[in-house]
Amino acid sequence: MAVLEYYAFDAGLNTKEHALRNYRLLARRSFREFIYTNVGYDPRDLIPLAWRQFQDRVSLVYDNVPAGYFSIFKEIADIIVTLIRSGAQVGENFVPDISVGHRWAKHWDQNDLAAQHGERIKYEHNYPDYFAQAGSNPQFPYCYPDAALAEFRRWVREEYLPKHLRTYLKAKVQQGALPPSFSDMALKALANRQPKNPPQIR
Repeated sequence: MAVLEYYAFDAGLNTKEHALRNYRLLARRSFREFIYTNVGYDPRDLIPLAWRQFQDRVSLVYDNVPAGYFSIFKEIADIIVTLIRSGAQVGENFVPDISVGHRWAKHWDQNDLAAQHGERIKYEHNYPDYFAQAGSNPQFPYCYPDAALAEFRRWVREEYLPKHLRTYLKAKVQQGALPPSFSDMALKALANRQPKNPPQIR
């Protein structure tokens, strides 16, 4: 602010119009934040909690996976988005990538997929500090070679969603982490999600 103020008002012949413009922009922003702080207003409150929590998770991991590999969390993000758009209160009690990761790892080992696609490796993954899982940050789950991506997507579509998701949701309801209505809503929302037909090439 001091440097901008100098070049905006006190630099004589060196006064710059863009310095004056930026000074005014920064002053308005600082004043707005001052007011927000003092009245206890957070503009983020306009964003539903489920979207904020999902965004917080994405912001911590979106660029952590090495080139040539994919992560479970990123690949099942469309499932989480589908549930949020359906009104499900997705949050720290609903972390399906852990369930998907465990079952996919078992499928990976049982079918010796490393021999077909290459070895998996670990990458750094962190949860937002208000998630219970953050207590063990940083975590190091596996990421998998891009060569296995088609098989992973097939497995999620044909194995995990129709066979294992219900078990995961039922366990969460029994633990009291999720209400029974969440399980019903999640299964209905994902059942209604129809894959798009490929475009016709003429």
